[in-house]
Amino acid sequence: MDVVAEVVGEDTHSLSLADGATYADLCRAVGYSPHEVTVLVGETPVPEDRPVDAERVRVLRLIKGG
Repeated sequence: MDVVAEVVGEDTHSLSLADGATYADLCRAVGYSPHEVTVLVGETPVPEDRPVDAERVRVLRLIKGG
């Protein structure tokens, strides 16, 4: 499945994920642990164990160093 993942405030990634990939897999594909981010479909957070079912998502970092 092809997905566009926008990491809010950073980059946008075009990903090609395997069938059955979860939102946790998507997080790892953009370089983050599922514990560091939440994935939004529209404005709604989705569970990390849910299979990816959207073509465009936003990845919001919950922890940012500083």
